Amino acid sequence: MVKHQPLQQVYEKQLCLSFLTGIYGCRWKRYQRSHDDSSKWECAWFIILCSTFSLLLFWAYFWLEAHNDYNQFNWLLYNRSGEWKDRTVPILATTAVGFSYITFLMILALCHISLGQQLNLYWIHKVGVLAALITTVSGVVSIDDVWGDEWDIILISLQSTGPFLHIGALAAVTALGWLVAEHVVRAERTSKCCFHMILLLVYLSVLLALYMAPLAISSPCIMDKNSLKSRPDVIGRRGAPMLAPENTLMSFNKALQQGVSSLEADVTVSLDGVPFLMRDRTLKRTTDIAKVFPDRQHEDASLFNWTEIRSLNAGQWFLENDPFWTVGSLTGRDRNRIRNLTVCSLVEMLRLAARANRSALLYLRRPPPEHPHYKTWIMDTLWAVQRSGISQKRVTWTPDTDRGRVRGLQQTSLEKLSVEELRHRGISSLTLRYSQASNKDIQDFLANNMSVTVYPVNEPWLYSVLWCSGVSSVSSDTPQVLRKVPYPIWLMSPDKYCLVWITSDLVSIAIVIGIFIFQNYHVIRWRMSGMQNYNPEQIMLSAVARRPSRDVNIMKEKLIFSGTKTQEKGKNVCCQHHGRTNPLDLIKNGKE
Repeated sequence: MVKHQPLQQVYEKQLCLSFLTGIYGCRWKRYQRSHDDSSKWECAWFIILCSTFSLLLFWAYFWLEAHNDYNQFNWLLYNRSGEWKDRTVPILATTAVGFSYITFLMILALCHISLGQQLNLYWIHKVGVLAALITTVSGVVSIDDVWGDEWDIILISLQSTGPFLHIGALAAVTALGWLVAEHVVRAERTSKCCFHMILLLVYLSVLLALYMAPLAISSPCIMDKNSLKSRPDVIGRRGAPMLAPENTLMSFNKALQQGVSSLEADVTVSLDGVPFLMRDRTLKRTTDIAKVFPDRQHEDASLFNWTEIRSLNAGQWFLENDPFWTVGSLTGRDRNRIRNLTVCSLVEMLRLAARANRSALLYLRRPPPEHPHYKTWIMDTLWAVQRSGISQKRVTWTPDTDRGRVRGLQQTSLEKLSVEELRHRGISSLTLRYSQASNKDIQDFLANNMSVTVYPVNEPWLYSVLWCSGVSSVSSDTPQVLRKVPYPIWLMSPDKYCLVWITSDLVSIAIVIGIFIFQNYHVIRWRMSGMQNYNPEQIMLSAVARRPSRDVNIMKEKLIFSGTKTQEKGKNVCCQHHGRTNPLDLIKNGKE
C-alpha cells in the first residue's frame, strides 16, 4: 500500500524585507511583493527621486557653507520687508527635514534594487517627493533673485572641502559598483542587455571623471608649510556684533578684548554735523525710535540732530531680537549694560582705538541732497578725527572721494582696480569681498606691495583659505571665533596630495574590478551547475514559482516526500497494473 505524505509549506520570516517593502511601497504582505522588472512609470519615479536627492544635496551644502553670511542675508531681507526676522531658521529646518526624508527613500530604493525587489513607490511618498522637489526649486529661484551673489560661496568653499568631497564621492560611487555589476550580470541571463550596457558605460564615465577630478581642484592650502605667511590680522567689523549690539561702544570694547588689530565702523553725519555710527539708512532696526519718535521711524538717520539721536536706546533691540542667538550666553552684567546703550559717535570710537593703540577703518555714507551738510560731510568727518586725538596714519577710510582734501589719512578702494590705476590714485590697499579676491589676484596685489583686506570672514574654513592665500587682514563679525584658529585647518604639500589622490584612485579601481570578478564568478557557477541538481519535482515547482505575475506569492517552499525506493517501485508497478503512467516518468521524458 502506498502512503502519500502531505505537502508541508515552510515560510521563512523576512522581517527586514517586510520593513523595506512596507515603508517604501506599503507592501507588507508576501503576496504583494514581486521580483518582476519595475515598470517604466516606477523607473521614472526613481529618476525623479534621484534628481530631488541631488538637488537637495546641493541646496543643503549651499546653506552649510553660507553660514558665513547669515547676518547679511537677514539684513538684505530686512531692507526689502522692513521687518527684522531670522529667516534662516525656517529654511534650515525645512532643508534638514526634506533632505533626511529624501535620503531615507533613496536608501530604501537602493535596497530594493540590491535585493531584486520591484520598485513600487507609495503614492504618499510620491506626493512628498514632488513637494520636496517643488519647494527646493522655488528656494533656488528665490535665492538667485534676492541673494544671487552668494552662489560664489560654493566655488570658494571647494578650495577647502574639494579634496575631501572628492574622496567621499569616490567612495560612494565605488560602493554603487556592486549594484551596477549585479545588474550587468543579471542582463547576461536574459536577452535584454542594451539598457544595462548603457548603464555600465555611464557608470564607468562617472568613475573616470572622479578619478581625474583633482586636476580641476585648486586650493591655496595645497602648498609647502615653509611658504605659509604670517597670520592675517582680524578687524572687528562693527566691533563684535555677536557679543554686543553693532556699532556701539560696548561692541568695540568686546572686539578689543578678542585681540583685533583694527576697528571697523559705518559713519553717518547728523543734521547738526556730528558724525555718528549707523549701518542702516534709518534708525528703525537698531534703536527704539518707534517708541520715541513713532512718526519719524522711516526717515533717514542723518535727518535727526545729535540730541535726538542720543536720546534713543541702541541696545534693547539686541536683547529682544537676538540676531545671532548669543544673548543666552551673555552674563547678567553684560545684559544690564546692553539695556542702557546709546548710539555711539565717531569721536568716542576713535578715542577708544587710540587708547588701545589700534587702527580704524571707516565706511562713510554721504547724507541726502537736502541735508545741510551735504557738501561739507568730508570736512565734518576730518574734524571729528582730529578731535579724537588718534594718529591720522591709523585711520583708513572709504569711499575714494575728495582725495585732495583727505591727504593725511589712508584711503582704501572697494573696487578691484588694476595696479596701475591704484598707483595713479595714490592708493596702496584694497578692501574686497571674499568673492572678488581670487588667489591669483591676491598674489598679484601682494607682489606689487598692495595690502588686501577681505570681508566678511566669519568661518574658520574661509579664514584658513585666505590665510594660505596670503591676505594681510580680514574683516570679521566673529573675532571671538577666529581668535581660536592658530593655524590653517588643513595644509598639505603638493607631493602628499598627489600621493593621496593616486592611492584613493588605485584602491577604487581594485575594489571595482574585484566586485565585477566576484559577480561574474557567481554567474559562471550558475551556468556550470545548470539544471543537473534539480529533481523533477523542483523543476515543476520552479516553473510555477517563476510565472511572471505581480500577484504571485514569492516564498520558499520545502516539499517533504518520504518513502523508500521500494515504495517508488511499488508506485510504478501499481500504475502499470492499472494502465496509468507514472507522472515522474512524464516529467523526465519531457526533460529529455
